[in-house]
Formats: sequence, structure tokens, C-alpha cells
Amino acid sequence: MEAVTALPKAGRWYNAVWRWHFYAGMLCIPFVIWLACTGAIYLWRPQLEAWLDRPYDHLAPSGPAASPDAQVAAALAVVPGSTLHKYVLPDAPDQAVRILVTRHGEDMRVYVHPRTLAILKVAVEEKRPFRMIFHLHGELLAGAVGSYLVETATCWTVVMLLTGLYLWWPRGRRGLAGVLYPRLRSGRRLFWRDIHATAGIWVSVFALALILTGLPWAKGWGSYLTEIRQVTGTARGPVDWTIGGKPPKQDTMSGDHAGHGSMVMAAPAIRPGELARVVAAARMFEVAPPVLISPPTRPGAPWAISSDAADRPLRSDLKVDGASGRIVSRVAFAQRHWIDRAIGYGVAGHEGALFGIANQIIGTATALLLVVLAGSGAIMWWRRRPSGLLGAPVPSARPRFGIGLLGAIGALGLYLPLFGASLIGVLLLERLLFRFMPATRRWLGLEASRAMR
Repeated sequence: MEAVTALPKAGRWYNAVWRWHFYAGMLCIPFVIWLACTGAIYLWRPQLEAWLDRPYDHLAPSGPAASPDAQVAAALAVVPGSTLHKYVLPDAPDQAVRILVTRHGEDMRVYVHPRTLAILKVAVEEKRPFRMIFHLHGELLAGAVGSYLVETATCWTVVMLLTGLYLWWPRGRRGLAGVLYPRLRSGRRLFWRDIHATAGIWVSVFALALILTGLPWAKGWGSYLTEIRQVTGTARGPVDWTIGGKPPKQDTMSGDHAGHGSMVMAAPAIRPGELARVVAAARMFEVAPPVLISPPTRPGAPWAISSDAADRPLRSDLKVDGASGRIVSRVAFAQRHWIDRAIGYGVAGHEGALFGIANQIIGTATALLLVVLAGSGAIMWWRRRPSGLLGAPVPSARPRFGIGLLGAIGALGLYLPLFGASLIGVLLLERLLFRFMPATRRWLGLEASRAMR
């Protein structure tokens, strides 16, 4: 059996934290790289989508624009059996009209020439490039199961970052070399150690911010927040972000945005002229683009105008009576519950839309540093791992857990329920490995820890 070196209390703590950092990293590294790469691409969605849609945004003039009713009729005709889901208000007269129609629960985006009514393109909404990247990033294209996997990995990434900060903290070291910048001429071992440590310190705060602002989208945490808000009475209307890749259960006209869901019930027939009056109301109130216009879901109900601006604080929602064009209600971002506003700011920052291109650059730099952090950690492990073993740090006597640390772990488990549940699962699994799977526990590097019990 492996001998255990006696360490002072501080050394035992360092060793214990190092081991948790190692195991968290082994779980998280593939996810960190995946999420960083897909997230970095998604940050530049406005520019890239504009580039992809450039053939439909500068059309040659060819007479007066057709009525909105005629444009919708052309879109419905090209997708037989469909109903109107969203009318996307064009930003300029020479821009194709994007009309979302739904058939058998699937949304189709139809590009219609605003004057000739020619159909320029028909695309399945959920198969558009950035909807695919959205699902790859948040769900691994595996639906709710993928969302839970991503959320669990991000929870353990928090553990990896926090334990990494503890390991990074300079203890009696002089100078900033190896602390804030790497030593590039001290051999490969110190080179990769310093790259890992310095990338970690520079990226940790931004990475934690990205994780916390991304949690509302997660299936587990987003549903958890919804339940808490229902219990505490802090819910005020539907949220305008998806949970687990799908909008919360709500009326279609209440804020589920383009491409974020499909109609749950058949819409009534659209009366001639109503859409034109709603379009006029949207232009009069200068709703931040892109502007989504949703038909009523039942006879006599108002139309809905929603801003789908990436910068969430610019968003507003209106209800308009189609028969008269009268504004029934208007909800600006400032009128939302403070929790919704806080999440809105966080979501906008997460998507790189809160303060323009600087936000996108900071987000991209954070993603690149996360890749460096994960990659350098993988290289360090690969270079140091013993043959036939996982290569976990050599275990030592475990320090006693104080009330403060247990309280902190409990608080983190309450805030991140999947972390708490997975931590309990890991501890139970560890017990089973000790008892029934000796070869596995030796491979994982847990043998010596058992010897100390």
C-alpha cells in the first residue's frame, strides 16, 4: 500500500485542495474547452448573422412595398398548412421581410421580398447556424439531458476556479514572476505550471461572471429559480430567456422570442388591415430592433410587439388592439421585477451585448484564456501522469473540516443544486469504490486516502 507522507496542517489543506482541483479539472476540461469555443463564436452572432444574411439586406428597389398582409400571405403559401408565428419588422426599406410560420410545431423562417413578394429563402428556424450553436453551447444537442450535463460541469468549474485561486495564492514567494506573468525560460515544467497559474488568475473573475450569468438558461438552475420565485411571490410575468433551450410555459404572445419556441395553439384568422395597424404602432413607439410582432392567440385578444434586442435593457413589450391600433399595455425594461432586470443585464453581458464591441472582445479574451487554462492543465497532467494510473496528486492525511468550510460548501450546494447533488453522489461513489472496486480506487489515486481513515 502507498505510504502517506506526514504533512503539517497547512500542507494537508494544500494537498486536499489540490486533489479536489485535480478531480474537478478532469471532469470539466472537455466541457470548458467546448463551451469556450462555442461561446466565443456566439458572442459575434450579430456580425456573423449580418454577414450570412447580407444577400437579403440590400435588395434592389422595384416599386412600392406590398402590404404586410400580402407579405404574410406569400410566406404562408410557400409553407402549406402553416400559421403565422412572428412577423419581424424590417429595419430598412431594402431589407427582406423575415416571417416565421409554424407547421406541425416546427418554425420556418421565410424571407420575402417586400415589394415583389418573391420568396428568397425558406429555412427551418432551429437549424439556422446560430440556433445550432446555441443548442451546441447549452445542451450539446442532447436536449434536457445535455443541459443538465453542461450545468453540472459548470458547477464543478466553479470548484475548479475557487480551488485554483487557493493553490495560486503566493506563499512566501518574492516577485510577480510565476504569479502574474509566466517564467518563460525556466524549463518546460515551470513553463506550463506558470501558464496554467497565470492564465487562471487573469481569467477567474471573468469566468465566474460568465458562469453565473449563464445559469438562468440551464434546465436545472433556471427551473429552480422559477420555483423559488413562485414560492416567494417574486415572479412578475413571463421571463424573456429560455430555460433548457425552451421558453417557460407561457402564452405565445407574452414574450417568447423568435426561434425560441413554437406556438402551442392554433391562432385565429388574421383580419385584413390589423397587421398594418400594429406595424404602424411599433414604428411610432420606436421599439428597439429586431421587433417581433405576434398575432393574437384567441379571438379578440391583442397583438404583441416585442423587442428582441440582444442588449436586454433596451427591450420593451407592447400589446396592441388590432382593430383600432390602440396601445393596450406597455412594459419597459425598467418596469420589470428587479430580479428580471438583474438577470437581463447579466444575460446581455454574457452574450456580449451589454456595452458594445468591448463586451465582445472581453468575452472572447475570457474564452481564449479558459482554453489556455484547460489546455495547459491537460498538458501538465499528461506529462506527469504515472503509467497505468489516472495521476491524481499523492494523498495525505485529511484535514478536519471546520464549521465555516462546511457552511460554505452547504451554501454553494444550495445556490448550485446540481453541485450539491453531484457532490453527494461523488462521496457515495467513493465509499462504494473503497469497498467493492479496489482496482478502480487504486487507478483513481484514492488508496492512500483510505489508509488514513
